[in-house]
Amino acid sequence: MASSEEKLIPVKVSGIHDLARIAASIITLGQPAYLVRLPSRNGGKVYGIIAVLRDYYKLYGLPMLYYYVDDEGRLGDGNYLLVKVDDQGEHVELSKSTRPGWVAIPIIDLAEKPPFFPDEL
Repeated sequence: MASSEEKLIPVKVSGIHDLARIAASIITLGQPAYLVRLPSRNGGKVYGIIAVLRDYYKLYGLPMLYYYVDDEGRLGDGNYLLVKVDDQGEHVELSKSTRPGWVAIPIIDLAEKPPFFPDEL
């Protein structure tokens, strides 16, 4: 790939719950969405979702990478990020499989960082 290739604009979120809300909002509107998981620089895992910035003046169409870094490996190695909101509140967890009544967001494992991802990851 050309070295002048534009990179995704990184936006670090505070926690996995924030990333889950972004992905669930996309899926519940009928659009396909998935998370990517890749090794971080310091041995943890980076979870991210690629989205396009819409409806913001001249910045329409900017490719964004919303991401969360799990430096301590607390999340484990599930294949899906599950999200459910009920009268008890918001529930987010990683799971090896889907579960009825939950929004299931697939997690795709990347062996390495793609060249168009931000350098700081």
